[in-house]
Amino acid sequence: MTQPVLGILTLYLNEAGYLEERSIYQKMTAAGHKLGLSIFVFTPKDVNYAQNKIHALFYNVETKSWSRKWTAFPHMIYDRCRIQRTYRFEQLLKFRSKYGHLMFLNRPLRNKWTIHRVLSKDSRFRGYLPATKYIEDINDVSDIVRKYSLVYLKPINGTGGRGILRIERRKDGQLHIQGRDHERRIIKPQQISAAGLNDYLVPWQLRSNRYIAQQGIQIKLANGRVHDYRMLVQKNGEGQWEVTGCAGRIGAAGSITSNLHGGGHAATMTALLKEWLRDETRVSQVKEEAEKFGVAVASYLENNYGRLCELALDLAIDRKGGIWLLEVNPKPAREVFSQAGEKEVYRKAIIRPLEYALWLHNQKKRKKSKDKPAAVSDVRSEYGYDWNLD
Repeated sequence: MTQPVLGILTLYLNEAGYLEERSIYQKMTAAGHKLGLSIFVFTPKDVNYAQNKIHALFYNVETKSWSRKWTAFPHMIYDRCRIQRTYRFEQLLKFRSKYGHLMFLNRPLRNKWTIHRVLSKDSRFRGYLPATKYIEDINDVSDIVRKYSLVYLKPINGTGGRGILRIERRKDGQLHIQGRDHERRIIKPQQISAAGLNDYLVPWQLRSNRYIAQQGIQIKLANGRVHDYRMLVQKNGEGQWEVTGCAGRIGAAGSITSNLHGGGHAATMTALLKEWLRDETRVSQVKEEAEKFGVAVASYLENNYGRLCELALDLAIDRKGGIWLLEVNPKPAREVFSQAGEKEVYRKAIIRPLEYALWLHNQKKRKKSKDKPAAVSDVRSEYGYDWNLD
């Protein structure tokens, strides 16, 4: 019998066809081979819409090489596409529109502001959410800075720490501003008066670039570097949400974010929490509470947006052990666990979407067998073409 097939949907990052996570896809292909799951990688650009065929990338585990060949659509699609401000993202929207009826492991989430509003509707989550405001007018920033001594400005669709500003109101009323530009470069810190804030922000075009202002949490370590925690919540091989792991991230010197791509480094959650809270009992309590919170958030967002297979929650933990949700990432990287030395967590992070895909495929097969008797037509997909890759 033909193996189930998983197509990993991604986007090229440039005209040369560079794929950001190629090494991860290689590991997934090797793991899928052992599980009995065939895997290929493709982008919307590789799809022939007229023939419903894909000029896909296949990784050969034995020769450790990539090659292309035309193939039919997979049984399931694992969407790894992140937002781009390019024509390639428009191609993705077209693909999702035309083939939205296919079986996706994960549906798109909305932007930071929409997710914040959705979570705010449930009383279980409100105490974990920093005060957040969508910036309609530049004066909105002045209002929230007057209310909170630390504020972050973030583009609602930003990733990797791009375009983020940190504004801290000092005791003398002066504002200390630092951040990263849209190319992720560190901006030289500046000290300005509260009266000069609006003029400083004009070039950032906060309204047209769609920003939010978020209450900041004090998370600087003794060495002056910021830190937070990346929690990965995934569906397991039984279709249930489970915390795969949570690791600490420590930002680069002078950085306002902890992103690894921005020069940060990783540590185990336990080690970092012990340093931060200095109370081992409280560390255990915080970890347990964070895991329950992570599973609840994943389940709730899935109920609102449709099928999901994984989410990363970026968490800040204050000096008292209070947990704060900074943002939710629907297309999480896994390298934080590798860098933190948690090899088993890293392995699980790679394999769990594949185990979930097999579970999902088997669930659909069982449902079809219950719904109707076996027939010759069952060897063909509901989309009208053969699944065989040969």
